[in-house]
Amino acid sequence: MIYHIVPEPEFLDCFNGDVYIPPSLAACGFVHCARQASVIPVANDFFAAVTDKLLVLLIDPKMLDAEVKYEPAAPVENSGDSHLGSATEFPHIYGPVNSSAILGVTTLQNTPQGFSWPNDDPGEA
Repeated sequence: MIYHIVPEPEFLDCFNGDVYIPPSLAACGFVHCARQASVIPVANDFFAAVTDKLLVLLIDPKMLDAEVKYEPAAPVENSGDSHLGSATEFPHIYGPVNSSAILGVTTLQNTPQGFSWPNDDPGEA
C-alpha cells in the first residue's frame, strides 16, 4: 500500500469519479506518495498550515494503470525535513490515479503536537 496526502477541497476538485489528477502531476510530472511510516512526518512537514480536512488516499500500487517509481526525496525550500528520516525513497506515480486503485480514504487528525492517524489506525485497507 502507498499513501497520498491531500487537503479535502483539492481532492474534490481533482477527482472526477474515474481518475484523480492532482496539480503535482502537471507541476512535477508525478503524484507524490509515501509509505505508511512516512505519512505523519510528511503531513507535519508539508501540511502543517492546512486548516481543511487532510485526507490520505490508500492506494494499491499493483492496481494502478500508471507506473510507480521509488525515488529519493528532493528537498523542498521552506518545508520541514523530518520526513527524510522516515525513508530514503518515496513512491511517485507517473500518471493519473485511477479510482479502482484507491482502496480507501482516511482523515488525519490535527492536534497541537501535529498530525496523527485517527484512533491510532495507520490507514490499513
